[in-house]
Amino acid sequence: MHSDQINDIEALAGKPRRSRREFLRNTTAATACLGFASVAEPTFAQVIQTNFDGIEAGEETIKDGDTELYAYVARPKNTAGKLPVVVIASEIFGVHEYIADVARRFAKQGYLAIAPEFFTRAGDPSSLGTMAEIMAQIVSKTPDKQVMGDISIALKWAGQKGGDLERVGMTGFCWGGRITWLACANLPQIRAGVAWYGRLVGDKSENFPAHPVDLATQLKAPVLGLYGGKDTGIGLDTVDQMKQALAAAKDNKAAGASRFEIYPEAPHAFHADYRATYQAGPAKDGWEKCLQWFKTHGV
Repeated sequence: MHSDQINDIEALAGKPRRSRREFLRNTTAATACLGFASVAEPTFAQVIQTNFDGIEAGEETIKDGDTELYAYVARPKNTAGKLPVVVIASEIFGVHEYIADVARRFAKQGYLAIAPEFFTRAGDPSSLGTMAEIMAQIVSKTPDKQVMGDISIALKWAGQKGGDLERVGMTGFCWGGRITWLACANLPQIRAGVAWYGRLVGDKSENFPAHPVDLATQLKAPVLGLYGGKDTGIGLDTVDQMKQALAAAKDNKAAGASRFEIYPEAPHAFHADYRATYQAGPAKDGWEKCLQWFKTHGV
């Protein structure tokens, strides 16, 4: 099992068992704190709840041929012209209220924000109680190639719903941080990515044929990596490996433009305000740098 997945799964034990569809319907409530993991010991005073003033948000079903993809979508109301687009990749838990709230935060900044439920075909992570079950039934059955295809479907849909496909950003947390690196190497529509503590190295398999460190020379969009110096699952040695891979990709402009921001005292999942790992300072600074990164790179 990969370390970042363990970090995420540790916060999953004790999560209420509800269907993904049921949860997503509940994310439309501004007061929703449903689906948060009890073992994460959330301090509810710290949980950020972004209201719906000036935006519209809720669940969407995105259909493309035989594919039916669920997603949480948020966008500003009453806007003229096309909107910049940001795709949000979740932690290993899938799309719950924290990810929905992040989408609303982006909508408040003028984005059409889409958080696809990439685990739809494999099942509902919140219905499983052990690491072995989640790895065997969810993660291992969600291939990178499938996720890249789902992002492409989400972007196609966004283009039909007022999104500007010339201004596309990608961001993600934990599992989704790794996906962000991969998307920026595989999908030419993306102009910039922000990866929050995503795994950079790992074992390869048919479903996971390459990791970010293997794809530095293929990057099509620059990535800002936001990582914690005290992340016990993603060591700074792996960040150094990625830095070396980026530096070695001398002919790749996106690799040359990619950067890391390391928060020395921050643990894994320091942005996740519903978890005990949350650190307000790094989370706020990382969010501001995320928005600036997208702005700088035309998103």
